[in-house]
Amino acid sequence: MEWRQAKWDEKLIFEYPSLKQSHIVIPFDEEFAHYKEKFLDKVMKRGIMRLNVDIPNLSEPIVVRHFVRLSQQSYGVDVGPVPLGSCTMKYNPKVCNEALRVLDIEEVHPEELDEYVQGLLEILYLLERWLAEITGMDKCSFQPPAGAAGEFAGALMIKKFHEDRGEHRDEMLIPDSAHGSNPASAAMAGFKIIKIPTSQYGTLDLEALKSVVSERTAGLMLTNPNTLGVFEDKILEIADIVHSAGGLLYYDGANLNGIIGIARPGDMGFDIVHLNLHKTFGAPHGGGGPGGGVVCAKGALVEYLPRPLIAFDGTKYYWDYECRRCIGIIRAYYGNIPALIRAFVYIAMLGPEGLREVAEVSVLNTNYFIKKLSKHQSVVGLTHDTFRPRKHETVLSASQLKKDTGVSAEDVSKRMLDYGIHAPMMYFPLIVDEALMIEFTECEPKFEIDRYVEVLSKTVTEAYRDSNKLKCAPMNTAISRLDLVRANHPKKLILSWKFKNEIKELQNELKHS
Repeated sequence: MEWRQAKWDEKLIFEYPSLKQSHIVIPFDEEFAHYKEKFLDKVMKRGIMRLNVDIPNLSEPIVVRHFVRLSQQSYGVDVGPVPLGSCTMKYNPKVCNEALRVLDIEEVHPEELDEYVQGLLEILYLLERWLAEITGMDKCSFQPPAGAAGEFAGALMIKKFHEDRGEHRDEMLIPDSAHGSNPASAAMAGFKIIKIPTSQYGTLDLEALKSVVSERTAGLMLTNPNTLGVFEDKILEIADIVHSAGGLLYYDGANLNGIIGIARPGDMGFDIVHLNLHKTFGAPHGGGGPGGGVVCAKGALVEYLPRPLIAFDGTKYYWDYECRRCIGIIRAYYGNIPALIRAFVYIAMLGPEGLREVAEVSVLNTNYFIKKLSKHQSVVGLTHDTFRPRKHETVLSASQLKKDTGVSAEDVSKRMLDYGIHAPMMYFPLIVDEALMIEFTECEPKFEIDRYVEVLSKTVTEAYRDSNKLKCAPMNTAISRLDLVRANHPKKLILSWKFKNEIKELQNELKHS
């Protein structure tokens, strides 16, 4: 079956001709017609509608068709698997979204008094207790709105912890396989980054770690399982090395899906943990908006968590703003509440046994994929201890394919799009040449993984038969291959409609001044 993505010559919604007047349909009978204008003036215009809004005045069918056509030119987890390694793009259960509507969570104002939202605060308190238990931490803060913000909060906590002890520790140790936001967050917090190499076994090089720890070491930021999908089996020894030098251990929760319900970062020796609710706990991803980067800590580090923290005094639930040593706030108010509610429903539905099964099935899916792919072709395969089982994700290298045919990891990824398959993560981690990073979550059935193996294997075969076909891909998608240099050139950047209008207004003002 040949796949074709919808392709519409869709213009911007601002480019549609606006109606001359508003067409608001209100179900009033004629006998109530005299109330209509009062209703609009007193309720709609004053309470809901702004009189001057710079948006097009269009009918509902035009707006709906516009966005449906755009959605047909896109791809997401509701269409098929999105096996982007380290992103954990799992299906977002619709019941989690429904809970927000049923409970009217989206309508609650953030400055509502605690006594009027006790039910909501109880949910958040239970969630905080669950996340602390899952990670082996003592307390969690909902403040950070995304994973990178959680990393930044953790780096700031480490910095202030050492400053309060009068210690000058300005070095953060980070593996060369780490997510790019790790060194970025640490650098933003004022640390010098010390890179630790990966061993031939795909784990942190212990001898290299021992050679760089010193009285200047503030901490080590680590993901476990790491970005190669390999579990750091020497984690207790790593923790002992860092702690013996006076440093702290920070856990990047991006890969928690591979061990949730089986192992806890707190039991491994980590002092601070950040979680991605939009990866592990069923909340949606998307543009930095709906995510959640909960940060947790244990022992003395709890005092440094960003405030406020959810609390319960035995009688009522409330937000605790006490901040003797805390790093302050990371964002306004309490965190991304809708993402937190979705995570609460997700955990409540699965329970302890279900969460453990999440890890078991995601690990099973990935290792099944590796085994089946190796039977179909041997050109694109594992690096770093190829006989070692992976956890929830794996990294393949297309370097041999490129040497043989000139076809790169990017070419492979873009050709896979022509079959209606979402591409893997490309060129990450940087320590793997021509990297293709793949992660099948617990949501994906066997037939979807089989289909992925079939398409990837077919693409490799095509590379040897007709490499040009891959160099020109994709051809069946709404947008064909872009010239990356041209697309990223500053002169080719296009201003958004908002800035176009602002510039136009400014030009008009200058013309008449």
